[in-house]
Amino acid sequence: MSLPVVPFGSASMGYVGSSRLHGLFAVYKPPGLNWKHLRDTVELQLLKGLNSQKKHTPQEHVRFLLGPMEGSEGKELTLSATSVPVLSEHPLVRGPKYRSVKVGVGHRLDVKSSGVFVLGVGHGNKLLTDIYNAHLTKDYTVRGILGKATDDFSDEGRLVEKTTYDHVTPEKLSRILAVIQGSHQKALVMYSNLDLKTQEAYEMAVKGLIRPMAKSPMLITGIQCLQFAPPEFLLEIQCMHETQQLLRRVVHEIGLELKSAAVCTQVRRTRDGVFTLEDALLRTQWDMHSIQKSIQKAAPRIEAELEKCQTVALCPRDPVGQPAS
Repeated sequence: MSLPVVPFGSASMGYVGSSRLHGLFAVYKPPGLNWKHLRDTVELQLLKGLNSQKKHTPQEHVRFLLGPMEGSEGKELTLSATSVPVLSEHPLVRGPKYRSVKVGVGHRLDVKSSGVFVLGVGHGNKLLTDIYNAHLTKDYTVRGILGKATDDFSDEGRLVEKTTYDHVTPEKLSRILAVIQGSHQKALVMYSNLDLKTQEAYEMAVKGLIRPMAKSPMLITGIQCLQFAPPEFLLEIQCMHETQQLLRRVVHEIGLELKSAAVCTQVRRTRDGVFTLEDALLRTQWDMHSIQKSIQKAAPRIEAELEKCQTVALCPRDPVGQPAS
């Protein structure tokens, strides 16, 4: 499949013409970089790659040109058929073949955050919508520090409070995390509108396939502590419908539940749906060849995941649109 290349005219632009440039891929977004700047950089690199491909032989057409007749010593002129290049197709006249590549973005990351950032090109822009509607979970590692609170829940915000944290233990933190996960799992069932009395719904719950049928508040499907070295701690969070600011708020609320305070020092996305850190292209790999390979590698997994989502959508639901009692 390839998008047509529109002839250049008064307001026409070139579009993606390579069949291998249709799909989804992931890049690694470093902290401090705006997602719009990242997308624009990728678009520019793709345009450079497309326009640097092997040039086609310029078209020629036949013209009858006036020239000296053979054997006339230049005194008599005659018309002779001659092939000449079509100047309208010359690169210096036409300009670059590709002038626009539409790169769409998936779930965004704010400036402070880093990690897996999914992009779509060509027909992949429609896949971004399909993935969004599938309500897939994402993984984050979130680092926090005990003993202080700020106005924006991050370590860069304005300090509003300092507290002690000597009484905080790994056991107390684990209990708080278990309460958070339990409350969010109940909310997940509520927003999924599943009839849990059915066999299909029970099997989905066992496999962890329960998902909300529409937009919902942030839902945490799993949360655990990976490291605890006071005052620092590192959490792993699986969630959906989140923002990075909401994850920072979670760290703040954990601090309050521990009768202390906490701020978030790092938010890093390690998985977005089927894409993991291993799939994320580094800055030195934001070129057409690497992106093509990434698209081809991810395509089978995306197709399988969307098929699984269709099964989820067909699962019996409560007829009035509410959780079964």
